[in-house]
Amino acid sequence: MSAFLAEPGTSGAHADAALRILKRLLRGFVGGADLRLWNDSSFHVGQGPPAFTLVLRDPILLRSLVTTRGPVLLADAYFRNQIDVEGDLYSALALKGHFEGLALPWRDKLAMLLDAWRLPSRTETSKAGTLLARLAQRFTRQHTRHSDRQAIAFHYDVSNDFYALWLDAERVYSCAYFKTGEETLDQAQQNKLEHICRKLRLQHGERLLDIGCGWGALICWAARHHGVRAHGITLSQAQHGFAQQRIAREGLQALVTVELRDYRDLQGEAVYDKVSSIGMFEHVGLANMPAYLAAVQRLLRPGGLFLNHGITHDEEGWNRTVATEFINRYVFPDGEFDCVSNIQLGMERAGFEIHDVEALRRHYALTLRHWVQRLEANRDAALREVDEPTYRVWRLYMAACALEFEAGGTGIYQILASRRGVATALPLTRQDLYAAASATALPLRVGG
Repeated sequence: MSAFLAEPGTSGAHADAALRILKRLLRGFVGGADLRLWNDSSFHVGQGPPAFTLVLRDPILLRSLVTTRGPVLLADAYFRNQIDVEGDLYSALALKGHFEGLALPWRDKLAMLLDAWRLPSRTETSKAGTLLARLAQRFTRQHTRHSDRQAIAFHYDVSNDFYALWLDAERVYSCAYFKTGEETLDQAQQNKLEHICRKLRLQHGERLLDIGCGWGALICWAARHHGVRAHGITLSQAQHGFAQQRIAREGLQALVTVELRDYRDLQGEAVYDKVSSIGMFEHVGLANMPAYLAAVQRLLRPGGLFLNHGITHDEEGWNRTVATEFINRYVFPDGEFDCVSNIQLGMERAGFEIHDVEALRRHYALTLRHWVQRLEANRDAALREVDEPTYRVWRLYMAACALEFEAGGTGIYQILASRRGVATALPLTRQDLYAAASATALPLRVGG
């Protein structure tokens, strides 16, 4: 049953006004879609057969869309269940580009405004927005130790079991590495873990630091397959607890440790032979990037290697857009991206010599599509772990990101570096990265 309860005699008038608004808003839409209103009336827009059905459950959304045009209004309405998508979510996301490019003559704008004022100003569905207080938290992105812990908890401490429903068996929450594009997600994530270890040229007995270690996949993989002594840090209580249990379950206590610690609080100089940071620098904040890189520079021994892996976008800085506001409001409260050239420049200014840069944009697009498919297939189980708005946030976020990576607006890079002016043992070519995998597997030794 619809949450919109019309007053006697108003339902038809509201539906007629909504229909006129929608026809103007969707004129020229490239693609095909069906639209269904709260009273079950429906119509077709666009060209060709419908790829999805957009369900409008609450007429107040149209009123808000015409009178305020907030930058993330449609996404917010989807989380509130004011609108829904039946069918292909990826095709429905084409509406974002349509609305961003919409330019209507003033007569149409005036007519829509008059119709918008004929619609209700408040409904039961719109009141339900107060239930989304957690999603609407505001973070200042000051990146203090306290605010960073809060931001990480917001995103990562949702539910370990929720993430397990759509991540791979190793529980890697970053871009997988596909060799053909036909691999399973599990195989592609194992490829990725091994690719990182090879890039770092891990050797038995070396000390590895993983900044932002997640659920411990990389540190455990590096210890099992390369015999290193690995230490991971995270700010997530949920990830830390799981990683500790995992280390014990896999019998890696002699080689692997994990702790709740901010990168700024790591002590010592030249402590680690190799340092990895996988999907971490997006959380650091652009203003804090020099401090982050300085910490790595201090902790890395002369001749050691640093792999800095993270998301970038195609413009400088973190400016306010629909995409950035959506990410900061609902997904990564502390997230800030920059273009890859600025990330490299920051590394060079911090005293690093860059040896290798690899773009993994297409790999992340494939990864995200795997995640969305797995999340949708496990919807019922997911809703036992999180509420409906949270499920919808993750589904929409990952589907939209997949399209953004495919379009090239967002990228992801692995940057391999060392302390400038210090010789490293790097080979002259990349050939060793693609040698037979069996050559790198070492028997696990947990003593001595």
